[in-house]
Amino acid sequence: MAEALQRRLGLTDSVLIGLGSMIGAGIFAALAPAAAAAGSWLLLALAVAALLAYCNATSSARLAARYPVSGGTYVYGRERLGAFWGYLAGWGFVAGKTASCAAMALTVGNYAWPEQSRAVAVAAVVVITAINYTGVQKSALATRLIVAAVLAVLALVVAVGLFGTHSAATTLPDRIGARGVLQAAGLLFFAFAGYARIATLGEEVREPRRTIPRAIMIALGLALAVYALVAVTALEVLGSAGLAHATDPLAMVVSAAGAPGSAPVVRIGAVLAAAGSLLALILGVSRTALAMARDRYLPGALAAVHPRFGVPHRAELAVGAVVAVVAGTFDLRAAIGFSSFTVLVYYLIANVSAATLTLEEDRPARWVPIVGAAGCVIVGISLPIGSVLTGLAVLAIGAVFHLRRLRRRPRR
Repeated sequence: MAEALQRRLGLTDSVLIGLGSMIGAGIFAALAPAAAAAGSWLLLALAVAALLAYCNATSSARLAARYPVSGGTYVYGRERLGAFWGYLAGWGFVAGKTASCAAMALTVGNYAWPEQSRAVAVAAVVVITAINYTGVQKSALATRLIVAAVLAVLALVVAVGLFGTHSAATTLPDRIGARGVLQAAGLLFFAFAGYARIATLGEEVREPRRTIPRAIMIALGLALAVYALVAVTALEVLGSAGLAHATDPLAMVVSAAGAPGSAPVVRIGAVLAAAGSLLALILGVSRTALAMARDRYLPGALAAVHPRFGVPHRAELAVGAVVAVVAGTFDLRAAIGFSSFTVLVYYLIANVSAATLTLEEDRPARWVPIVGAAGCVIVGISLPIGSVLTGLAVLAIGAVFHLRRLRRRPRR
């Protein structure tokens, strides 16, 4: 019988883990490419991303309350649609979020020590894997501290930006079409997607049927409020053109608003934010790997739970090792696009799974999974063609692996 994880997380810790995943490096990095795609329509793209995130969050919350175990949509797809769809969701999640982990580690390196960014990235992965290894409660505590620091930095950006000078603001020509808005929504959705971390930790949450839905909604609402405030501030100070061409947009906001001495503080905040995202991402990927290992879709050794710390320690170490290798050797400039595509496929399966819930199973309103599934498809195909093709290729490899595994099973 598989070893069970211990339920140690309450509502506050669950909210902070989800918030720490969302209020991460995305808020410091995603605004610039999103502004380049959407121009002055950036806030509309943010609204589209928020609507898609709401639908996905609602579907995930109802499913997580129904199936309060580790694995997220891997479990939901398996139980509602069949083993193949659950496996495909899990495969896409692990592949896409592993790329996200490496991107977050490289973000830490780029902000902390650009000349040695890869070495710093690998060191960050090692340190955060060690924190996760010693127990999920310590991970939640570290996330709580990081979220507090990042929110303080973002409050500084908003205050300086709104009450400072706005003479540097420039705008892009108004030639943005629907595809540009959808591309921007896809980039911004990447930063919203952290609420899934709450669902993948379902086996470690106390009173999961009550706690998980509340934690997801609270974390999503807080993240949306922060994103909207920061986006409005950045547009006011830099304008759509200035924001689109910024390499470190929030540091440029405080500098252009008349407080260049605050820029180093903002850069430190970016490092903390990326580290917080990396911490929560490794938590989520390792728990999905644990669930897949229990079902023998990944090596069974990854299903082991540490007798003292109560965490899937082998899965933690395996994920950390893969992320460290990728961050130390590969160029991940397209990692966000690839990760966004695979995550949207993951939520497509979640929405279709939620649509099969009955009234007795507390299904969401009918329109929620329909809009969520359609949005995942539309926004997904609007991403750069390279990201779409790479994502499809990785999913196809996973599907072939699954079919070959089925053929090797002995017949009864």
